Amino acid sequence: MVREIAEHEDQSVHVHVDGGRWRTLLARPDVVVLLAERDGRAVGYVSAVRQLHLWTGGDVLALDDLYIRPGHRDAGVGRRLMAALASLAAPEQLLVRWGVEVDNVDAQRFYRRLGATLRPKIQAAWTPAAYADAARG
Repeated sequence: MVREIAEHEDQSVHVHVDGGRWRTLLARPDVVVLLAERDGRAVGYVSAVRQLHLWTGGDVLALDDLYIRPGHRDAGVGRRLMAALASLAAPEQLLVRWGVEVDNVDAQRFYRRLGATLRPKIQAAWTPAAYADAARG
């Protein structure tokens, strides 16, 4: 499903992980992946990574992906996955945060219905090729 969401977002060229590496990543204690199934078949997932938040001196749960396969959307799967993620964050009162594409108004509407606060912010990424000169000094 990771490849499916990457294709859906026209980002599949950025997926470089094979099955063996996935197993290693999923075994990390800071990685959370919750799978939704219907009739024994995977229909969606939510993934997050626990990260240190220096401002609070605690951790946050950084949601990476929420993906529901076509044909299973608008059936409550996303809401149930988000509720399950919230139940993991609740005992320690972790802030859950994530990004949403500006043009993904359906996702924005969904997150607002959950009670999430949406605020504009530009996300920056610095690739190794782009920062190579700065790293060399």
